[in-house]
Amino acid sequence: MTRSVSRSPTATVALPGRPWRVVWISAVAGFLLSVVWSAQFVDQTIGANVAGTILGRDAAEAPIAGILSGVVYAFTTGLAGTFTACNIAALGAVAPMLGERSSALARVRETLRPLGWLCVGMLAVSGVYGAVVGFVGTAMPQFSTASSASGLVPRNVQSMVVFGLIGLVFVYLGLASLGVVPDPLASVSQRFPNARMVLMGALIGGFLIGRPFGLFRKLFRDAAESHNPLYGALAFMLQSAGNIVIMALLFVVLALGLGDRTRRWLAARPGRVALITGAIFITVGVFTVLYWDLRMLAFRDVIWYPVLWK
Repeated sequence: MTRSVSRSPTATVALPGRPWRVVWISAVAGFLLSVVWSAQFVDQTIGANVAGTILGRDAAEAPIAGILSGVVYAFTTGLAGTFTACNIAALGAVAPMLGERSSALARVRETLRPLGWLCVGMLAVSGVYGAVVGFVGTAMPQFSTASSASGLVPRNVQSMVVFGLIGLVFVYLGLASLGVVPDPLASVSQRFPNARMVLMGALIGGFLIGRPFGLFRKLFRDAAESHNPLYGALAFMLQSAGNIVIMALLFVVLALGLGDRTRRWLAARPGRVALITGAIFITVGVFTVLYWDLRMLAFRDVIWYPVLWK
């Protein structure tokens, strides 16, 4: 049994008859992911080693000597941070990009176009934030290391607020995709079909506003101490661009490698893409809220939260 939810005056999307089953399964998946996720392995074993290999030295100790060195460091550490806990939310962009055309060139175009709009939203947010950091300088909360009675420093609180809000947005978008709640972008998308990808990009760009990744903090300090808004904007935009390089390549590979049978199966019922999109959004949204809020408090021994690895 399926149910139809109106997405526009001219189209409906067939959705599962029991969308709450998908919601709960996705929520449990997000919870389990927050339990098994190892920040130490992802940030240090993967992130720091990748950056060190590219730079040819320990990225944490590598000096940032001038603007050119800074922009190289920004892109490199952005690339190294691809698999940090922030960026798994970008997986939600996969399903809407799965094209149905048969020619390889057409599928690549279908993938690159939404990626371009995703970059518009991402670079706008990261660029503006970088300029603000360069202008305000060391007065930014993300720069502070002052501790409180709970052990939370200002940048921890900023991370919790920013990623908590981003996670809730992803959860709501997932629920809207499944037709459980009204779609906030329905009317906007009628006039601007790429609005969803711009919003997705803005959320990815927003990761830098709360990001506590060690290598990013070093770049943040350099941009803040430079008091140069243009350098801050450029460095942060390159950091974001580095974050999505591997994701972009993955999307292109999926577009080329997805079999005709799978594409036809997805295209046969629009509700299938909506189902996949909703499930991914809810999973990563729940993970983002639980990981960056509850696990953060648990890490500071404020509450207890099940953690398999640190």
